[in-house]
Amino acid sequence: MTSTQSPSTESEAQRALFHQFGERLTADPPLELQAIREMFEEFHTLAAEPTQVCYEEVDAGGVPAMWCLPVGAAQDRVMLFAHGGGFVTNGMCSHRKMAGHLAKAAGVRGLVIEYRRAPEHPYPAQLEDGITAYRWLLGQGIEAGHIFTAGDSAGGNLATTLPLKARAEGLPLPAAIVALSPWYDMEAKGETLVSNAATDALVRPGLAEGMTAMFLGETGSMSDPLANPLYADMAGMPPIFLTAGSWEALQDNADRMAAIARSAGVDTTLEIVPGMQHVFTFQAGRSPEADQTIATIGRWVRPKLGLG
Repeated sequence: MTSTQSPSTESEAQRALFHQFGERLTADPPLELQAIREMFEEFHTLAAEPTQVCYEEVDAGGVPAMWCLPVGAAQDRVMLFAHGGGFVTNGMCSHRKMAGHLAKAAGVRGLVIEYRRAPEHPYPAQLEDGITAYRWLLGQGIEAGHIFTAGDSAGGNLATTLPLKARAEGLPLPAAIVALSPWYDMEAKGETLVSNAATDALVRPGLAEGMTAMFLGETGSMSDPLANPLYADMAGMPPIFLTAGSWEALQDNADRMAAIARSAGVDTTLEIVPGMQHVFTFQAGRSPEADQTIATIGRWVRPKLGLG
């Protein structure tokens, strides 16, 4: 589905910040990785603090994580959230507010994991940490059917590949997948990398390719289905909700996964929001587009978890 409303004035704040970041990313000399990581931590400034949500750090089977605890949330339902950042930047703190809004909309507790990052820890370290946290939740007595995976950008990739890995390991599958502006295409073949180059304020030419190289390291394959799920057999996967902005360079990642999932018989919902940037839900609590999408996700996922 595609919204027809025009971009709000509030959404300009994200475009302006991303433009600033994009200019710094393409400056000469190029930024060092630590400087990029420090800059991307500022993503959290785009979101408002969600009301009636508390946070608590936890060790999820050896994986650092943070609980997002909305008042009145179902204690036996969980959103397992993976942050974005090209598998190279960001962490649970940069994404806790957006995750808090999502958990509150779904009426569940949210667990934001801080997986190991590339290039220090290339693929499959991130997926291994994700499945470790999933096993930890199951070990805490949370039923697989009461869990949904979620994430943005690279985290949207992980939210999608985690159920694939769970299937490969014989684990029960989660109830649903939510992928926000997901990044799947390790080969940088997407047509919107070109067609939306002028409208995406952040994802400039070469950025995805550079992060791919760090993520996969020397031994990873761009066509490994657990790194690039555009090559995965999605048959039997849980229902999936995909969303992206029409101005972002990675829009077609969501489009292509939606087509793959539907052809495999997966219950698939695709939302493309006009005029929005990459991970526009970063503006949770501050832009109507972000709030509307988060509310839509909440309504979509609650029945999948057996919630009214």
